[in-house]
Amino acid sequence: MKYIIMAGGTYENWEKPKHLSEVCGEPIIARTIRLLRENGVEDIAISTLNPVFEQFGVEILRHDNPYTLPKESDAKTPWLDAFYPMTVPVCYIFGDVVFSPAAIKKIVETETDSIEFFASAKPLPLIYPKRWAEPFAYKVADTQLFFKAIADTIELDKQGMFKRQPVSWELWQVIKGTPLNKVDYTNYTVINDYTCDIDKPSDVELFEKIIKFESEAENETDD
Repeated sequence: MKYIIMAGGTYENWEKPKHLSEVCGEPIIARTIRLLRENGVEDIAISTLNPVFEQFGVEILRHDNPYTLPKESDAKTPWLDAFYPMTVPVCYIFGDVVFSPAAIKKIVETETDSIEFFASAKPLPLIYPKRWAEPFAYKVADTQLFFKAIADTIELDKQGMFKRQPVSWELWQVIKGTPLNKVDYTNYTVINDYTCDIDKPSDVELFEKIIKFESEAENETDD
């Protein structure tokens, strides 16, 4: 299975792509690549148009996804266009997420013959840096079903069936056939530790504190 780290889009208030933000001296995307390799994954690619990501020594899948975070109105480019088209099994990893080693291990070891979704879920753990759940990855064995679901979700959006522009949560509702605009926190693979995405530069310092705390706690346990 190919693992594609999604690193497209444009984000205001960032001097460089936020996927390159360094946490404990390591760019977030480099951390994800390292953790994947530590779990035996070799077929890794980055989906992006930005040549700056060529420095990480993995395949670059050139994909036009000029998504911009919406402000008061919806973004002009659908977020669901972010998934690089594939016809073979693929795992899409969200590139702005700071993954714990346990999270990447769970994603790699989880098997599916269809589609699996990975995200945090309520009730959230104390160490989690936000008050709401976030998505982390899609593991796709049935690519035909996956991209049909994306097309169906975009069509439902055109019909005004969503309260906001659809992203991962809405796509998963369509895939599972559950009520739209209502998240079921029980029907996907839950990762509830500090794994989460970053929204603003100040998040980096918070993650460094969390990771340091986790590391010190593990060392105390080992002793």
